[in-house]
Amino acid sequence: MRELRVIGVTPDSTHIVCSDTESGTKFRLPADDKLRAAARGDLARFGQIEIETEASMRPRDIQARIRAGASVEQVTAESGMPATKVERFAYPVLLERARAAELAQKAHPVRPDGPALETLHEIVTAAFAERGHTIEQAEWDAWKDEKGFWVAQLQWRHGHSEIAAHWRYQPDAHGGSVSPLDDPANDLIDPDFGRALRGLATILPTPVEKAPPIVEPPTPVEPRPREQVAPTARPTARPAQPTLDEYYEQRAVAAGGGAAAIPAAPVPAAPIPAVPATPAQPVAQQDKEPVAKEPAPEKPATPEKPAAKPARAKRGKAPMPSWEDVLLGVRSSGH
Repeated sequence: MRELRVIGVTPDSTHIVCSDTESGTKFRLPADDKLRAAARGDLARFGQIEIETEASMRPRDIQARIRAGASVEQVTAESGMPATKVERFAYPVLLERARAAELAQKAHPVRPDGPALETLHEIVTAAFAERGHTIEQAEWDAWKDEKGFWVAQLQWRHGHSEIAAHWRYQPDAHGGSVSPLDDPANDLIDPDFGRALRGLATILPTPVEKAPPIVEPPTPVEPRPREQVAPTARPTARPAQPTLDEYYEQRAVAAGGGAAAIPAAPVPAAPIPAVPATPAQPVAQQDKEPVAKEPAPEKPATPEKPAAKPARAKRGKAPMPSWEDVLLGVRSSGH
């Protein structure tokens, strides 16, 4: 073994420069903790540094991973170190996480209307009881996020689903406060404990577009033959117009004469006979009195007005009086 002599340090003070006493060859050694422990004669520190050098992760890195929420198994798989060596450095951090989870349970949840009077553990226990769960089957845990805040977690199994709720814990002089970070955490601290928790998001069915209804052309309907309805018999009412008998009586009264003999009313359906010729009247009398026209033959009566039967049987054909006899109220001198 050749002997080396220290002759100085590098300009950046990270290495020590040594030289061979026989050949004058220069060597450089890193000025690290291992060299300092060896220079002080601290064998315990020197052995620990030796272990850290052989491992792929330093104890500080192992504890940082455990404090961030990683498990011992995860760190062991990442570093390739034996589990016993990882547990040696992870144990103090695991105690720190358990203490933070215990403090978070004693904190007061922050709701939209302000902090609750009950603690997080009391509210969660009541919520679990309302939903038929048991708080003993749930597991509490805590770790630090990237911003340095403690995050408390409550994890439990419901059916075939693993559900986890997370709160951010902020310690203070009054026990601290916790703020929900996800929907399960919001549901647990909600005063309405009647709603059931769901581990999976509700997937609504996709609405199916309905096809427009097919409008069929209307089927032509054959017109049915119109049924002939027999005319209903209406109650016999007094006609609005005066009958032939009333007509003669009214004319006689208007002329100031006595009641003249009224011939029998002819049958409406029978044709009206021609009026016989009357003796000539004076011209002056014809100018004073308007010449009455023969009445037009009446149309046969409709079914609604049945023809009246004659009051008595005709013995002979009655003569038709002229209009002058009717207006003057006198009886013709005929036969």
